[in-house]
Amino acid sequence: MNIALIAHDAKKELMVQFCIAYCGILSRHRLCATGTTGKMVSEATGLDIACFLSGSQGGAEQIASRVGCNEIDMVLFFRNPMSPHQNEPNEDNLMRLCDVYNIPFATNIATAEVLIHGLERGDMDWRDIVRG
Repeated sequence: MNIALIAHDAKKELMVQFCIAYCGILSRHRLCATGTTGKMVSEATGLDIACFLSGSQGGAEQIASRVGCNEIDMVLFFRNPMSPHQNEPNEDNLMRLCDVYNIPFATNIATAEVLIHGLERGDMDWRDIVRG
């Protein structure tokens, strides 16, 4: 499964801790991330992560384009809802594309844990049915 990781600055450390906790599961999948998030997670966990541009330079758009090309199966995007972000229109586009293509999209740690546990149990095989 192809999993994308994105985190706002205030949530990057939470993403690192999440990936440390679920390193065993994540290591069995192909990971990509926006630049800084990917670098931080990779350094902390040793996970192999394909890094795109940072979010402010278009990394979320690069991931969105891969969603549109059916190359991403899950997005974990730890957002900071307490402060406005200059990239919010681009982030909204990513969420919209995930909805269009039925891509699981977690915006907080609670939802991400549900998805990861489902992935571990094999519950994520729905994509074979949905995508045919």
